Amino acid sequence: MARIILHKELFDYDEELRRQYPVICGVDEAGRGPLAGDVYAAAVILKDGVLINYLNDSKKISEKHRELLYDEIIEKAEAYCVATASVEEIDRLNILQATMTAMKRAVAGLGLKPDLALIDGNKLPELECESRFVIHGDAVSASIAAASVLAKVSRDRYMRGLDEKYPQYCFSQHKGYGTKLHYERIAEFGISDVHRRTFLKNII
Repeated sequence: MARIILHKELFDYDEELRRQYPVICGVDEAGRGPLAGDVYAAAVILKDGVLINYLNDSKKISEKHRELLYDEIIEKAEAYCVATASVEEIDRLNILQATMTAMKRAVAGLGLKPDLALIDGNKLPELECESRFVIHGDAVSASIAAASVLAKVSRDRYMRGLDEKYPQYCFSQHKGYGTKLHYERIAEFGISDVHRRTFLKNII
């Protein structure tokens, strides 16, 4: 029998808000900190009454369970969208503005205008609907937690794809973060066109 680990308080949080805002969208990002690769954002509108086992802050879920949750979230969502901002946009705009851009694209791509967008963190993108930020929102709201999983899984898959194109950097191991291995590979092979140059000013 499958083990039940249901963080019902996350769903209760959204359910309470739906009394005033029937359509709630959760928004989260993945990949603000790495030295390489696009930044990802996801927006998710969960169907009313939906419960998803194991759903929690994506950082607290194993990679195996995140992959399983990814499919379940897509199946049970009323609407969802995953969007990105490119390395070029990160270097041109700065990482905060690029992240806000990716979030804005994710919400716009839902095909359904939410009554309220819940944004993980303490900054708000410019949206065409009412929005509020929720600090540590992926551990507070089921909708944000679902968005965190979609964003994290999508970016991890993207980084594994970059690993095939640039095997010398071992992207599948560190996902672009500034690990000792990553810095060693940059020192040996230089900076690639998927590295964020504004994050590597000291090296350049």
